Amino acid sequence: MELKPNNSAPVLTDSAPISKWRLSGCSGLFAYPAQGASFSSNLFLTIPRKKTGVLDDVRSSSWLDAMKSSSPPHKKFTKAINNEFASSDTDYAYRTWMLKHPSALISFEKIANHAKEKKIVLFLDYDGTLSPIVDNPDRAFMSNAMRHAVKMVAKYFPTAIISGRSLDKVYEFIGLTELYYAGSHGMDIMGPVRRYTPDDHQPHVWATDRQGKEVNLFQPASAFLPMIDEVSRSLVECTKDIKGAKVENNKFCVSVHYRNVDEKSWTMVAQCVHDVIKDFPLLRLTHGRKVLEVRPVIDWDKGKAVTFLLECLGLSNCNDVLPIYVGDDRTDEDAFKVIY
Repeated sequence: MELKPNNSAPVLTDSAPISKWRLSGCSGLFAYPAQGASFSSNLFLTIPRKKTGVLDDVRSSSWLDAMKSSSPPHKKFTKAINNEFASSDTDYAYRTWMLKHPSALISFEKIANHAKEKKIVLFLDYDGTLSPIVDNPDRAFMSNAMRHAVKMVAKYFPTAIISGRSLDKVYEFIGLTELYYAGSHGMDIMGPVRRYTPDDHQPHVWATDRQGKEVNLFQPASAFLPMIDEVSRSLVECTKDIKGAKVENNKFCVSVHYRNVDEKSWTMVAQCVHDVIKDFPLLRLTHGRKVLEVRPVIDWDKGKAVTFLLECLGLSNCNDVLPIYVGDDRTDEDAFKVIY
């Protein structure tokens, strides 16, 4: 994706405080003296740290359990979702799970009734939602049928993709100009243009995409780019001898994939991540589906991205708006909480 900033647009260097979205209090002692970077103290989350390092002991069973629990469902369980002839034990487990997690497809009529006379806004995750989960993240392609379906939906409802991937990468995968995109878990947003009042301190850059459409760029973690690049290079070097490990630089976060790593070597992956980020108190670790993600310690996630996009569309705090979010990973839960 090639974006051309307008000459009249201000240069985005760091985010101004957005008081209702910030959590206060991070030490002013920064571990990374990035040249030209400016960090606002209102930007950071307060995350307790152990004196021994950024993470708990990576050899502890609880830490490894977190890695295991972020894995996709076992094939046996997945089969029960689609196979009415699954074994009784598996079927019972699935039906028990469904009592707490009702299917949107089964409840579609109820959702449709609730949506009557309301403006629908659709938010979609990418990996595992629009594309299958695959061994090689670089080959997580969506089908032509799925692309057509998303394109048709966008004709009727404002539609946005919110992904942990970099904005450029998810745009390349999808290739639809009708959508709005938020990459790096919402830290890199290409959204609808909203004209700001003089009293609005929210940072933005107006730009044009390849088709000449004016868009609004928002990057609340832009000051972290040098830090993220350094950590990415270090993680590539640290994991190069671990068979199956893959490091993906998603611009404002770094993903360490261990899907193709033998489970006996997961501790080695965890230790590498720990050794690299222990000296970076402005970075935190989150878990995804067989992926460890290193992200800036800021109060921003997919849920904040949903709120931001709704505000840009002029649809926040409206009783006649029904936002729908479709996702399959832990990081999507931040968005679920916002629209619940």
